[in-house]
Amino acid sequence: MAQQVKTITSEALEAAYRALTPSQDGFTEDLMASNTIIPVLDMTASAQGTETPQYLQTAWDFSTNHQNFTNLITTGTSLISTTGFWKVDFTFTPNTSVTGTRSLRINDGTTSKEIWANKVGTGSTAAAVILEESFIVFLRAGDSLIWVSDTASYYSDIWWRQVADVNGNLTNPLGFTPQ
Repeated sequence: MAQQVKTITSEALEAAYRALTPSQDGFTEDLMASNTIIPVLDMTASAQGTETPQYLQTAWDFSTNHQNFTNLITTGTSLISTTGFWKVDFTFTPNTSVTGTRSLRINDGTTSKEIWANKVGTGSTAAAVILEESFIVFLRAGDSLIWVSDTASYYSDIWWRQVADVNGNLTNPLGFTPQ
């Protein structure tokens, strides 16, 4: 079979090619297509299976930390004080008949930055609900994630696991080594 070469005249394809290959700026030749099969070998960690997909990398594992609260903590309880990225999940059951605020905060030793809060006003008659939140927190050197409450009438269950170090290097689940 003879090799065939065809000219491709598509402004959209040419614009995409120029955008993805800025070193080819000024390249004026038309794009060409050939019926020759040219194998492409993807040597990235993802293609080799030596990199864990993000959804598996953030799995809860034996290193997951857990704590529950039903008490008054006006000064805050430190949950995490190690640098890096942390997956945090929690459930919170407020007592809607008791005025108060419960919150998760990032504390740098001087200032606390509230990142989640539940505030219940006086005389609320709504039924208690279970709230669940899940998010990623980044802690720098000197930062800590703390739980603060100004009332004891609630129940909270918090769990967390490090998903990357301070430089963004992913942390695989404990005991897992990609092949």
